[in-house]
Amino acid sequence: MQEQAAKIRIEQLREILRENSRRYYVDNAPTMSDYEFDQLMHELEGLEVAFPQFDSPDSPTHRVGSDLDAPLGANAESQARQGFVQRPHRYPMLSLGNTYSLEEIEEFAARADKVLDGTAFSYSCELKFDGTAICLTYRGGKLVQALTRGDGIQGDDVTENVRRIESIPQQLRGDYPEEFEIRGEILMPYEAFDALNREREAQDPSPTPATPLPARSSSSTPKKLRTADSSAPSTTSRPNR
Repeated sequence: MQEQAAKIRIEQLREILRENSRRYYVDNAPTMSDYEFDQLMHELEGLEVAFPQFDSPDSPTHRVGSDLDAPLGANAESQARQGFVQRPHRYPMLSLGNTYSLEEIEEFAARADKVLDGTAFSYSCELKFDGTAICLTYRGGKLVQALTRGDGIQGDDVTENVRRIESIPQQLRGDYPEEFEIRGEILMPYEAFDALNREREAQDPSPTPATPLPARSSSSTPKKLRTADSSAPSTTSRPNR
């Protein structure tokens, strides 16, 4: 690819990725599959490596997906209206890497083998729940803070809302460190998703989400985790886990 053509394509990809990130993280109305998004991101990464003169610190390749300080769309809830305080993460809350290529997995294994200098190692694989990333802090066995991922450096304090999710313990039992963090995903089970769709259809004839992912984003995050009024009944009426 010629330099000028690469520059044009890089700008096109950045615009497409920024727009779809906004739709995903802010508007809660994604229009592109994760696979399609990742393929475009990989294309942009490759072009920025091949043409480093066009790399930029504000490129989507250098950012963690974030719902903080982003332009708002029709379905989004403004930060001012949400009324949340942003707090720093004790440790950066970064995204997991992904791949659709066997060759990239083999390259990862080769890099790990090189770093470990031939020391034998094994892999542990498990399914990843695709929900709302959350960081819980316990102190003295009590839940004291819950932060969304935000931009990976700081996130929204949604502690009072998370306290209303029944599967998250407020007080631990047994042995545990004096203070520690636990990170995971808050997800919407299919039965709760189906109930949410029925409720939405009764209130609004517009199309309902096809999968729990955008529903989790629009219901769990801005309406439940991100409803500043923690007395709102939705958190327990549609059980997140």
